[in-house]
Amino acid sequence: MKFYNRKKEIEELKRIQRQAFDSYSKMTVITGRRRIGKTKLALHATEGEHPTLYLFISRKNEASLCTEFIPLIASALNIYIPSGIVSFRELFILLMENGKNKKFNLIIDEFQEFFNINPSVYSDMQNLWDTYRQNTNVNLLLMGSVYSMMHKIFESYHEPLFGRADSIIRLSGFSTQTMREIMRDYRPDYTNDELLAFYTITGGVPKYIEILCEATDLSIPGMIEYVVRENSIFVNEGRSLLIEELGKDYGLYFSILSCIASGINTQGEIENALGGVIVAGQLKRLIEDYSLIKRVRPIMSKPRSQNVQYEITDNFLRFWFNYFDRHQTLVELNNFDTLRQIVSDDYPTFSGKTLEKWFKMKLIESHQFRDMGSWWERKRGKEANEIDIVAIYIDNKKAGKKALVAEVKRQKRNYDHKEFMSKVDKLKDTILAKYEIETRLFTLEDM
Repeated sequence: MKFYNRKKEIEELKRIQRQAFDSYSKMTVITGRRRIGKTKLALHATEGEHPTLYLFISRKNEASLCTEFIPLIASALNIYIPSGIVSFRELFILLMENGKNKKFNLIIDEFQEFFNINPSVYSDMQNLWDTYRQNTNVNLLLMGSVYSMMHKIFESYHEPLFGRADSIIRLSGFSTQTMREIMRDYRPDYTNDELLAFYTITGGVPKYIEILCEATDLSIPGMIEYVVRENSIFVNEGRSLLIEELGKDYGLYFSILSCIASGINTQGEIENALGGVIVAGQLKRLIEDYSLIKRVRPIMSKPRSQNVQYEITDNFLRFWFNYFDRHQTLVELNNFDTLRQIVSDDYPTFSGKTLEKWFKMKLIESHQFRDMGSWWERKRGKEANEIDIVAIYIDNKKAGKKALVAEVKRQKRNYDHKEFMSKVDKLKDTILAKYEIETRLFTLEDM
């Protein structure tokens, strides 16, 4: 599969590389969930005349890792390495010494694994980086897929490498434009419903996209049949990804995420669903430490408003919880025929929320807005007057304040214009009294 998108990230990495080679060493951190394309991006961005050394930190004994790395270093940098090196500290000294007279890219993947191998590596690297940085020309790229650990290493004030990174790049899924480009390449006559299914299942994650492009015809039945089957990597993908992030004490977190994925998305509703268990601390950690969910309030509401919902940030995880986790019994019984039928029957309903996310992402990519979200109000604990998209245009002194208010429906026939306009009138009476309002209906046809 050819390399898609990431133009801005490549430009940034090339800029940093030039600085590292023209002045002195630079440290860049690349983070993002597993399978988001960090390694491909780093290798693609460092292609060129200068050597690139790629080191993958697997969970092994430190001496074994050094033994594995020595021939890779010797080959990439064309140098002799004496025997007997058993610590990463010694290897890093050797690399930085070579950086005095060589310009090269050093990529260290799954950097957070040193927590499990030898945590003192981080303080060793801090001391050595501070010593060598301004006298060498090493373009150092450090990558990791466990968000909480990478966040701690580089953004926690108490950690030795805090403040050492010259740039931190956070990778997310592909844009709507890239998703359309891929569909045109692999299924030229695709329908928008197929594009929506492609996004619903993969969440825009490059590795999942690559798998479906190579293994299916990208039709809706073809994608569902491939994903929902025995030995599919998708069956246990969500569990593996989350256990890697959350650790062995994942049980309550899984229950919370499962509730949110199923539409139980306020703290009170979640606690009731879990039999009265208090989850405030877990919700806070899922947001701040793991970046797995986000707190959502009605647009333009006060920062401390109690009208709060929670939303899973990863679209694939929402899909995984809704089908594989919810129907774990069918998975354990290998009854994938029944599960496929459930997914096929439910897809039109489930994909409606994903369609809303698609249009929000598309509007964000247009760079026309300064704020965007949904709006709802509660009456006696229930939602009323909910509006899918409210987007505030960037202020224009001549045109005045302007907002876009939009309803999202898969099909036009499901749209009730009178009902929608009554909701818009409610907005005019509350948060958008001083705004010129543009109204839109977004459907599959507008993707």
